[in-house]
Amino acid sequence: MPQLATHLNDAGITLLNDQGIVYREPGFAILNDDHLTTGNAAFGQARINPRRIQHRYWSALESTPLTDKRFNHLSAADLVSRQLEQMWATAGDAERQLIVAVPAYMDAGNLGLLLGVAGELGLSFVTLVDAAVAATRREYKDAVLVHIDISLHQSMLSRMVQAGQSQVERTEVLQDCGVNALYNAWIKTLAETFVQQSRFDPLHTAETEQILFNKLGKWLALAATDDVVELEIEFAGIRHCAEIESLSLIAAAAPYYQMIVSKLRALYRADEVPAIQITDRVARLPGLADMLRARVGGEVFALEPGATARGALARCRDRPAAESGASLLRRLPWDQAAFTLEQAEVDQTPANVPTHLLHKNTAYAIDPLPLVVGSQSADSDRCVRLGGDMPGISRRHCSVSRVGQQCIVEDHSRYGTFVNGHRISGSTVLQVGDSLRVGSPGYEFQLITTDEDHGA
Repeated sequence: MPQLATHLNDAGITLLNDQGIVYREPGFAILNDDHLTTGNAAFGQARINPRRIQHRYWSALESTPLTDKRFNHLSAADLVSRQLEQMWATAGDAERQLIVAVPAYMDAGNLGLLLGVAGELGLSFVTLVDAAVAATRREYKDAVLVHIDISLHQSMLSRMVQAGQSQVERTEVLQDCGVNALYNAWIKTLAETFVQQSRFDPLHTAETEQILFNKLGKWLALAATDDVVELEIEFAGIRHCAEIESLSLIAAAAPYYQMIVSKLRALYRADEVPAIQITDRVARLPGLADMLRARVGGEVFALEPGATARGALARCRDRPAAESGASLLRRLPWDQAAFTLEQAEVDQTPANVPTHLLHKNTAYAIDPLPLVVGSQSADSDRCVRLGGDMPGISRRHCSVSRVGQQCIVEDHSRYGTFVNGHRISGSTVLQVGDSLRVGSPGYEFQLITTDEDHGA
Protein backbone atom coordinates (compact mmCIF):
# COMPACT_ATOMS: atom_id res chain seq x y z
CA MET A 1 0.00 0.00 0.00
CA PRO A 2 1.42 3.48 -0.87
CA GLN A 3 2.80 5.48 2.05
CA LEU A 4 3.18 9.17 2.79
CA ALA A 5 4.91 11.06 5.59
CA THR A 6 3.88 14.12 7.56
CA HIS A 7 5.78 16.41 9.90
CA LEU A 8 3.43 17.90 12.49
CA ASN A 9 5.31 21.14 13.12
CA ASP A 10 2.55 23.74 13.35
CA ALA A 11 4.67 26.45 11.73
CA GLY A 12 4.11 24.43 8.55
CA ILE A 13 2.31 21.07 8.74
CA THR A 14 3.97 19.11 5.93
CA LEU A 15 2.69 16.16 3.88
CA LEU A 16 5.12 14.49 1.49
CA ASN A 17 5.01 11.63 -1.01
CA ASP A 18 7.64 10.16 -3.31
CA GLN A 19 7.27 13.07 -5.74
CA GLY A 20 7.64 15.83 -3.15
CA ILE A 21 5.69 18.09 -0.81
CA VAL A 22 1.94 18.02 -1.48
CA TYR A 23 0.82 20.08 1.53
CA ARG A 24 2.61 22.59 3.74
CA GLU A 25 0.36 24.93 5.69
CA PRO A 26 0.52 26.49 9.17
CA GLY A 27 -1.51 25.42 12.19
CA PHE A 28 -4.05 28.22 11.97
CA ALA A 29 -7.83 27.75 12.18
CA ILE A 30 -10.62 30.24 11.54
CA LEU A 31 -14.32 29.96 12.34
CA ASN A 32 -16.69 32.02 10.17
CA ASP A 33 -20.45 31.48 10.39
CA ASP A 34 -19.91 28.00 11.85
CA HIS A 35 -17.61 27.12 8.94
CA LEU A 36 -14.23 25.90 10.20
CA THR A 37 -11.20 26.00 7.95
CA THR A 38 -7.49 25.71 8.59
CA GLY A 39 -4.04 26.34 7.14
CA ASN A 40 -3.31 29.07 4.60
CA ALA A 41 -6.93 30.15 4.34
CA ALA A 42 -6.97 30.90 8.07
CA PHE A 43 -3.47 32.41 8.02
CA GLY A 44 -4.63 34.84 5.32
CA GLN A 45 -7.30 36.17 7.71
CA ALA A 46 -5.21 36.14 10.91
CA ARG A 47 -4.86 39.92 11.20
CA ILE A 48 -8.24 40.78 9.70
CA ASN A 49 -10.29 38.60 12.07
CA PRO A 50 -7.92 37.89 14.99
CA ARG A 51 -10.79 37.02 17.35
CA ARG A 52 -11.87 34.20 15.07
CA ILE A 53 -8.38 32.70 14.85
CA GLN A 54 -6.85 29.83 16.80
CA HIS A 55 -3.17 28.85 16.47
CA ARG A 56 -2.24 26.94 19.63
CA TYR A 57 -4.27 23.80 19.09
CA TRP A 58 -1.36 21.64 17.93
CA SER A 59 0.93 22.61 20.83
CA ALA A 60 -1.93 22.37 23.35
CA LEU A 61 -3.75 19.34 21.97
CA GLU A 62 -6.58 18.54 24.41
CA SER A 63 -10.15 17.29 24.27
CA THR A 64 -11.57 19.92 26.66
CA PRO A 65 -13.57 22.82 25.15
CA LEU A 66 -11.58 25.90 24.17
CA THR A 67 -11.94 28.90 26.50
CA ASP A 68 -12.69 31.37 23.69
CA LYS A 69 -16.46 31.81 23.68
CA ARG A 70 -16.55 31.72 19.88
CA PHE A 71 -14.91 28.29 19.98
CA ASN A 72 -16.23 26.88 23.26
CA HIS A 73 -18.26 24.24 21.43
CA LEU A 74 -14.98 22.95 19.97
CA SER A 75 -11.78 21.54 21.41
CA ALA A 76 -8.19 21.65 20.19
CA ALA A 77 -8.70 18.04 19.09
CA ASP A 78 -11.57 19.17 16.85
CA LEU A 79 -9.32 21.73 15.16
CA VAL A 80 -6.53 19.18 14.71
CA SER A 81 -9.07 16.77 13.25
CA ARG A 82 -10.24 19.38 10.76
CA GLN A 83 -6.70 20.21 9.61
CA LEU A 84 -5.77 16.54 9.28
CA GLU A 85 -8.92 16.01 7.22
CA GLN A 86 -8.13 18.93 4.93
CA MET A 87 -4.49 17.86 4.64
CA TRP A 88 -5.43 14.27 3.80
CA ALA A 89 -7.81 15.44 1.10
CA THR A 90 -4.79 16.75 -0.81
CA ALA A 91 -3.35 13.22 -0.98
CA GLY A 92 -6.17 12.19 -3.29
CA ASP A 93 -6.10 8.54 -2.25
CA ALA A 94 -7.75 7.27 0.92
CA GLU A 95 -6.01 3.91 0.57
CA ARG A 96 -2.70 5.21 1.80
CA GLN A 97 -0.80 4.88 5.05
CA LEU A 98 0.84 7.68 6.97
CA ILE A 99 4.24 7.93 8.70
CA VAL A 100 4.23 10.75 11.26
CA ALA A 101 7.25 12.81 12.40
CA VAL A 102 6.39 14.12 15.87
CA PRO A 103 7.84 17.41 17.18
CA ALA A 104 9.20 17.66 20.71
CA TYR A 105 6.33 19.84 21.94
CA MET A 106 3.91 16.88 21.73
CA ASP A 107 3.92 14.66 24.83
CA ALA A 108 2.49 11.20 25.40
CA GLY A 109 -0.97 12.58 26.20
CA ASN A 110 -1.00 14.62 22.99
CA LEU A 111 0.04 11.59 20.96
CA GLY A 112 -2.63 9.37 22.48
CA LEU A 113 -5.28 11.94 21.57
CA LEU A 114 -3.76 12.31 18.08
CA LEU A 115 -4.10 8.57 17.48
CA GLY A 116 -7.72 8.76 18.59
CA VAL A 117 -8.41 11.60 16.17
CA ALA A 118 -6.71 9.71 13.36
CA GLY A 119 -8.79 6.63 14.12
CA GLU A 120 -12.03 8.60 13.89
CA LEU A 121 -10.93 9.99 10.51
CA GLY A 122 -10.01 6.52 9.26
CA LEU A 123 -6.35 7.48 8.82
CA SER A 124 -3.91 4.59 8.96
CA PHE A 125 -0.82 5.59 10.93
CA VAL A 126 2.09 3.24 10.22
CA THR A 127 4.38 4.65 12.87
CA LEU A 128 5.31 7.75 14.82
CA VAL A 129 8.94 8.88 14.83
CA ASP A 130 10.69 11.63 16.76
CA ALA A 131 11.14 14.59 14.38
CA ALA A 132 14.81 15.18 15.23
CA VAL A 133 15.58 11.50 14.62
CA ALA A 134 13.70 11.57 11.32
CA ALA A 135 15.60 14.65 10.16
CA THR A 136 19.05 13.27 11.09
CA ARG A 137 20.12 10.94 8.29
CA ARG A 138 23.91 11.00 8.63
CA GLU A 139 26.61 10.84 11.24
CA TYR A 140 28.69 13.95 11.93
CA LYS A 141 32.01 12.36 12.85
CA ASP A 142 34.26 13.82 15.54
CA ALA A 143 31.48 16.19 16.57
CA VAL A 144 28.40 16.42 18.76
CA LEU A 145 25.18 17.06 16.87
CA VAL A 146 22.33 19.28 18.01
CA HIS A 147 19.24 19.50 15.80
CA ILE A 148 17.24 22.76 15.91
CA ASP A 149 13.72 23.39 14.69
CA ILE A 150 11.18 26.13 15.40
CA SER A 151 7.39 25.93 15.57
CA LEU A 152 4.73 28.60 15.99
CA HIS A 153 5.34 28.96 19.73
CA GLN A 154 8.46 26.97 20.62
CA SER A 155 12.06 26.42 19.65
CA MET A 156 13.26 22.82 19.99
CA LEU A 157 16.88 21.78 20.46
CA SER A 158 17.75 18.08 20.47
CA ARG A 159 21.21 16.84 21.40
CA MET A 160 21.75 13.63 19.45
CA VAL A 161 23.57 10.39 20.22
CA GLN A 162 25.56 9.07 17.26
CA ALA A 163 26.52 5.59 18.50
CA GLY A 164 25.79 3.73 15.28
CA GLN A 165 22.43 5.37 14.63
CA SER A 166 20.42 8.55 15.13
CA GLN A 167 19.01 8.85 18.64
CA VAL A 168 18.00 11.73 20.92
CA GLU A 169 20.01 12.14 24.10
CA ARG A 170 18.27 15.25 25.42
CA THR A 171 15.68 17.71 24.14
CA GLU A 172 15.05 21.25 25.32
CA VAL A 173 11.89 23.17 24.39
CA LEU A 174 11.93 26.96 24.65
CA GLN A 175 8.39 28.18 25.22
CA ASP A 176 7.15 31.44 23.63
CA CYS A 177 10.22 31.49 21.41
CA GLY A 178 8.64 30.57 18.10
CA VAL A 179 7.69 31.96 14.71
CA ASN A 180 4.64 33.76 16.10
CA ALA A 181 6.69 35.82 18.58
CA LEU A 182 9.28 36.62 15.90
CA TYR A 183 6.61 37.71 13.44
CA ASN A 184 5.07 40.03 16.03
CA ALA A 185 8.46 41.62 16.70
CA TRP A 186 9.18 42.08 13.01
CA ILE A 187 5.73 43.49 12.22
CA LYS A 188 6.14 46.09 14.97
CA THR A 189 9.56 47.09 13.59
CA LEU A 190 8.31 47.27 10.00
CA ALA A 191 5.27 49.33 10.98
CA GLU A 192 7.49 51.82 12.83
CA THR A 193 9.70 52.05 9.75
CA PHE A 194 6.75 52.91 7.50
CA VAL A 195 5.54 55.54 9.97
CA GLN A 196 8.96 57.18 10.22
CA GLN A 197 9.67 57.21 6.49
CA SER A 198 6.26 57.69 4.85
CA ARG A 199 3.88 58.67 7.67
CA PHE A 200 1.85 55.59 6.77
CA ASP A 201 0.84 53.31 9.65
CA PRO A 202 0.07 49.79 8.32
CA LEU A 203 -1.30 48.80 11.74
CA HIS A 204 -4.03 51.44 11.54
CA THR A 205 -6.43 49.10 9.69
CA ALA A 206 -6.81 45.33 9.77
CA GLU A 207 -6.54 45.13 5.98
CA THR A 208 -3.14 46.83 5.78
CA GLU A 209 -1.88 44.88 8.79
CA GLN A 210 -2.78 41.68 6.94
CA ILE A 211 -0.90 42.91 3.85
CA LEU A 212 2.14 43.51 6.05
CA PHE A 213 1.73 40.03 7.52
CA ASN A 214 1.47 38.44 4.06
CA LYS A 215 4.56 40.22 2.72
CA LEU A 216 6.75 39.47 5.71
CA GLY A 217 8.06 36.14 4.41
CA LYS A 218 9.28 37.71 1.17
CA TRP A 219 11.01 40.58 2.99
CA LEU A 220 12.72 38.19 5.40
CA ALA A 221 14.07 36.21 2.46
CA LEU A 222 15.55 39.41 1.03
CA ALA A 223 17.03 40.33 4.40
CA ALA A 224 18.98 37.07 4.38
CA THR A 225 20.89 38.15 1.25
CA ASP A 226 20.68 41.96 1.01
CA ASP A 227 21.91 44.69 3.34
CA VAL A 228 18.82 46.82 2.71
CA VAL A 229 15.28 45.64 2.00
CA GLU A 230 12.92 47.75 -0.10
CA LEU A 231 9.39 47.77 1.35
CA GLU A 232 6.19 48.52 -0.51
CA ILE A 233 2.51 48.30 0.40
CA GLU A 234 -0.26 49.26 -1.99
CA PHE A 235 -3.67 49.97 -0.49
CA ALA A 236 -6.70 51.83 -1.84
CA GLY A 237 -4.76 52.72 -4.98
CA ILE A 238 -1.89 54.35 -3.06
CA ARG A 239 1.67 52.97 -2.91
CA HIS A 240 3.56 53.39 0.35
CA CYS A 241 7.32 52.79 0.25
CA ALA A 242 10.10 52.52 2.80
CA GLU A 243 13.37 50.71 3.30
CA ILE A 244 14.93 48.96 6.25
CA GLU A 245 18.40 47.67 6.97
CA SER A 246 18.57 43.92 7.40
CA LEU A 247 20.46 44.50 10.64
CA SER A 248 17.36 46.22 12.04
CA LEU A 249 15.29 43.09 11.45
CA ILE A 250 17.99 40.97 13.06
CA ALA A 251 18.07 43.34 16.04
CA ALA A 252 14.30 43.02 16.47
CA ALA A 253 14.69 39.24 16.67
CA ALA A 254 17.80 39.35 18.89
CA PRO A 255 16.06 38.63 22.23
CA TYR A 256 14.65 35.38 20.82
CA TYR A 257 17.84 34.48 18.98
CA GLN A 258 19.77 34.97 22.22
CA MET A 259 17.48 32.51 24.02
CA ILE A 260 18.28 29.89 21.39
CA VAL A 261 22.02 30.61 21.47
CA SER A 262 22.18 30.47 25.27
CA LYS A 263 20.33 27.17 25.42
CA LEU A 264 22.49 25.72 22.65
CA ARG A 265 25.72 26.71 24.37
CA ALA A 266 24.53 24.98 27.55
CA LEU A 267 24.08 21.74 25.59
CA TYR A 268 27.76 21.61 24.62
CA ARG A 269 30.69 20.77 26.85
CA ALA A 270 33.86 22.79 26.49
CA ASP A 271 35.84 20.04 24.74
CA GLU A 272 33.17 19.21 22.13
CA VAL A 273 33.07 20.23 18.47
CA PRO A 274 29.56 21.50 17.62
CA ALA A 275 27.67 20.24 14.58
CA ILE A 276 24.48 22.34 14.39
CA GLN A 277 21.77 20.96 12.13
CA ILE A 278 18.93 23.38 11.39
CA THR A 279 15.71 22.93 9.45
CA ASP A 280 15.00 25.10 6.43
CA ARG A 281 12.53 27.04 8.59
CA VAL A 282 15.32 28.02 10.99
CA ALA A 283 17.71 28.70 8.12
CA ARG A 284 15.28 31.30 6.71
CA LEU A 285 15.40 33.42 9.87
CA PRO A 286 17.75 36.28 8.91
CA GLY A 287 20.96 36.36 10.91
CA LEU A 288 20.29 33.37 13.15
CA ALA A 289 22.60 30.87 11.44
CA ASP A 290 25.42 33.44 11.48
CA MET A 291 24.85 34.08 15.18
CA LEU A 292 24.93 30.36 15.95
CA ARG A 293 28.18 30.00 14.04
CA ALA A 294 29.78 33.02 15.71
CA ARG A 295 28.63 32.41 19.29
CA VAL A 296 28.73 28.61 19.47
CA GLY A 297 31.32 27.60 16.88
CA GLY A 298 31.55 24.44 14.82
CA GLU A 299 29.59 24.22 11.59
CA VAL A 300 25.95 24.88 10.75
CA PHE A 301 24.16 22.52 8.35
CA ALA A 302 20.87 23.67 6.82
CA LEU A 303 18.40 20.99 5.72
CA GLU A 304 16.22 21.21 2.61
CA PRO A 305 12.45 21.89 2.78
CA GLY A 306 10.56 18.79 3.86
CA ALA A 307 13.72 17.08 5.12
CA THR A 308 12.10 15.78 8.31
CA ALA A 309 9.17 14.14 6.54
CA ARG A 310 11.49 12.91 3.78
CA GLY A 311 13.82 11.30 6.33
CA ALA A 312 10.88 9.59 8.00
CA LEU A 313 9.51 8.25 4.71
CA ALA A 314 12.88 7.00 3.49
CA ARG A 315 13.65 5.00 6.63
CA CYS A 316 10.20 3.91 7.80
CA ARG A 317 8.86 2.92 4.39
CA ASP A 318 6.94 -0.34 4.08
CA ARG A 319 6.61 -0.88 7.81
CA PRO A 320 3.41 -2.83 8.53
CA ALA A 321 0.64 -0.78 10.11
CA ALA A 322 0.33 -1.35 13.85
CA GLU A 323 -2.77 -3.26 14.87
CA SER A 324 -3.26 -1.46 18.18
CA GLY A 325 -1.89 2.05 17.65
CA ALA A 326 1.44 3.22 16.33
CA SER A 327 4.58 3.18 18.46
CA LEU A 328 6.96 6.14 18.75
CA LEU A 329 10.37 5.43 17.25
CA ARG A 330 13.21 7.18 19.08
CA ARG A 331 16.08 5.81 16.99
CA LEU A 332 16.72 5.10 13.31
CA PRO A 333 19.74 4.00 11.25
CA TRP A 334 21.50 6.48 9.01
CA ASP A 335 20.96 6.23 5.28
CA GLN A 336 23.34 8.95 4.04
CA ALA A 337 27.11 9.24 3.98
CA ALA A 338 28.86 10.46 7.11
CA PHE A 339 30.43 13.91 7.33
CA THR A 340 33.67 14.62 9.21
CA LEU A 341 34.12 17.98 10.93
CA GLU A 342 37.39 19.65 11.72
CA GLN A 343 37.93 21.45 15.00
CA ALA A 344 36.45 24.93 14.79
CA GLU A 345 36.34 27.04 17.91
CA VAL A 346 33.89 29.76 18.78
CA ASP A 347 35.09 33.25 17.87
CA GLN A 348 37.40 33.98 20.79
CA THR A 349 38.62 37.47 19.94
CA PRO A 350 40.31 39.21 22.89
CA ALA A 351 37.20 41.32 23.52
CA ASN A 352 35.06 38.16 23.72
CA VAL A 353 37.17 36.27 26.30
CA PRO A 354 36.34 37.12 29.93
CA THR A 355 39.23 38.25 32.08
CA HIS A 356 37.34 38.59 35.38
CA LEU A 357 34.48 37.03 37.29
CA LEU A 358 32.45 39.81 38.92
CA HIS A 359 30.56 39.07 42.15
CA LYS A 360 28.91 41.97 43.98
CA ASN A 361 31.70 44.58 44.18
CA THR A 362 34.68 42.32 43.60
CA ALA A 363 36.25 41.23 40.29
CA TYR A 364 38.24 38.00 40.47
CA ALA A 365 40.93 37.52 37.82
CA ILE A 366 40.58 34.49 35.55
CA ASP A 367 43.86 32.74 34.69
CA PRO A 368 45.12 29.19 34.05
CA LEU A 369 44.96 28.36 37.78
CA PRO A 370 41.27 27.45 38.41
CA LEU A 371 39.17 29.89 40.42
CA VAL A 372 36.95 27.72 42.62
CA VAL A 373 33.43 28.82 43.58
CA GLY A 374 31.76 27.10 46.54
CA SER A 375 30.93 27.11 50.23
CA GLN A 376 34.34 25.65 51.18
CA SER A 377 37.59 24.96 49.38
CA ALA A 378 41.03 23.53 49.92
CA ASP A 379 43.72 25.88 51.24
CA SER A 380 45.58 25.56 47.96
CA ASP A 381 42.63 26.77 45.86
CA ARG A 382 42.04 30.25 44.51
CA CYS A 383 38.45 30.61 45.61
CA VAL A 384 35.28 32.63 45.88
CA ARG A 385 33.84 31.45 49.18
CA LEU A 386 30.07 31.73 49.42
CA GLY A 387 27.84 31.63 52.47
CA GLY A 388 26.78 28.14 53.50
CA ASP A 389 23.17 29.10 54.17
CA MET A 390 22.16 29.21 50.49
CA PRO A 391 20.53 25.93 49.31
CA GLY A 392 22.02 24.04 46.38
CA ILE A 393 25.68 25.00 46.79
CA SER A 394 28.43 22.41 47.07
CA ARG A 395 31.66 22.92 48.96
CA ARG A 396 33.58 22.90 45.68
CA HIS A 397 30.73 23.81 43.34
CA CYS A 398 32.42 24.89 40.09
CA SER A 399 35.67 26.33 38.80
CA VAL A 400 36.51 28.96 36.19
CA SER A 401 39.84 29.01 34.38
CA ARG A 402 41.57 30.10 31.22
CA VAL A 403 42.50 27.20 28.97
CA GLY A 404 44.43 28.29 25.89
CA GLN A 405 42.36 31.02 24.24
CA GLN A 406 39.14 30.04 26.01
CA CYS A 407 37.52 30.73 29.36
CA ILE A 408 35.93 27.55 30.69
CA VAL A 409 33.63 26.77 33.61
CA GLU A 410 33.50 23.23 35.00
CA ASP A 411 30.66 22.00 37.18
CA HIS A 412 31.76 19.82 40.13
CA SER A 413 28.44 19.85 42.00
CA ARG A 414 25.41 17.62 42.21
CA TYR A 415 23.08 20.63 42.10
CA GLY A 416 24.12 22.10 38.77
CA THR A 417 25.80 25.24 37.50
CA PHE A 418 23.79 27.62 35.31
CA VAL A 419 25.02 29.87 32.50
CA ASN A 420 22.52 32.49 31.30
CA GLY A 421 19.80 30.58 33.16
CA HIS A 422 20.55 27.19 31.57
CA ARG A 423 22.12 24.26 33.39
CA ILE A 424 25.38 23.24 31.74
CA SER A 425 26.39 19.68 30.98
CA GLY A 426 29.71 19.26 32.78
CA SER A 427 31.53 22.24 31.29
CA THR A 428 31.11 25.00 28.76
CA VAL A 429 32.94 27.94 27.20
CA LEU A 430 32.20 31.32 28.75
CA GLN A 431 31.96 34.63 26.91
CA VAL A 432 31.93 38.27 27.96
CA GLY A 433 28.43 39.23 29.11
CA ASP A 434 27.48 35.77 30.34
CA SER A 435 25.92 35.34 33.76
CA LEU A 436 26.87 32.44 36.01
CA ARG A 437 24.58 31.21 38.78
CA VAL A 438 25.07 28.69 41.56
CA GLY A 439 22.52 27.71 44.22
CA SER A 440 18.80 28.40 44.55
CA PRO A 441 17.68 31.16 44.32
CA GLY A 442 21.41 31.52 44.01
CA TYR A 443 24.43 33.77 43.76
CA GLU A 444 24.94 35.57 40.45
CA PHE A 445 28.29 36.29 38.79
CA GLN A 446 29.02 38.29 35.64
CA LEU A 447 31.76 37.51 33.11
CA ILE A 448 33.53 40.73 32.18
CA THR A 449 36.69 42.02 30.52
CA THR A 450 38.65 45.19 31.18
CA ASP A 451 40.13 47.64 28.70
CA GLU A 452 43.61 47.48 30.18
CA ASP A 453 43.79 43.71 29.63
CA HIS A 454 43.64 44.26 25.87
CA GLY A 455 45.80 47.34 25.61
CA ALA A 456 42.90 49.67 24.91
